[in-house]
Amino acid sequence: MAGTAGRDSKPAASAQSADSGRSDGARQIGAAWSAGAAGPLPVSEETIVLYLAWGYSRRLSARTLARRLAALRSLFAFLRERGLLARNPVDSSTNPRLPRHLPTFLSLREVQKMLAVPDTSTLRGQRDSCMLELLYAAGLRVSELCDLQLQALDLQTGLVRVFGKGNKERLVPIHGQAQARLLSYLENTRPAFQPRAAHVFVNRRGQRLTRQYVFTLVRDAALACGITRPVSPHTLRHSFATHLLEGGADLRSVQTLLGHADIAATEIYTHVQTARLMRLHHQFHPRSRS
Repeated sequence: MAGTAGRDSKPAASAQSADSGRSDGARQIGAAWSAGAAGPLPVSEETIVLYLAWGYSRRLSARTLARRLAALRSLFAFLRERGLLARNPVDSSTNPRLPRHLPTFLSLREVQKMLAVPDTSTLRGQRDSCMLELLYAAGLRVSELCDLQLQALDLQTGLVRVFGKGNKERLVPIHGQAQARLLSYLENTRPAFQPRAAHVFVNRRGQRLTRQYVFTLVRDAALACGITRPVSPHTLRHSFATHLLEGGADLRSVQTLLGHADIAATEIYTHVQTARLMRLHHQFHPRSRS
């Protein structure tokens, strides 16, 4: 059985684990081998290549194939742990290249309008205003904002210690206005929520705020400003990066501030700048209007 897997092993693999990735992988490999195959089939790197070719022939998107390849990798890792495979045949496979969409961002004026939306005469508005300010001031991911704890703040130096993807740590500076708003929230607003958690931002029960709450907050603030296109917390992160580059920041510094492991993830913002410059050129150059 070592080094093989087949259709008749799929139910066993699915039954041994509740992991949806493995069961999805079992379904996909079963579909790829359903053309009259009987008994176990050898699993090799070539098999995975043929499976990807099968997916492309059926016009599956690169995103779908990448998800399925990840599911197969999980399934075969499960089988290898139990001695049913000598090695994971997916390990040598490269994920399909996903299309990269240009990030959407807000103008500085739009951001300023959004930051002014919360009613700061209320405790909730003071907290929400501080969250919006920090999302934009530090370019945080929504999970980083929700997970932020008191011990991560150094308001004397204006630094925030952030734990991003893969629990990677980075230090992000925040400007004076964000420092002042955060200090006011911590001294005057947060204690009123009677916090029972070490998280910076808590709800009325003193517990950590959810990602969904932050998504709703950002969406509603954008709508209140008359912004009709979709806006999420990540839009503020995109705006943070774009505005830094427009202001003259170098790409490596922005990469560090965003916590990108690969600078290629940051380079997409240069494409945003290029597209914007092209629009401005077409709009204002006299020969473009002729």
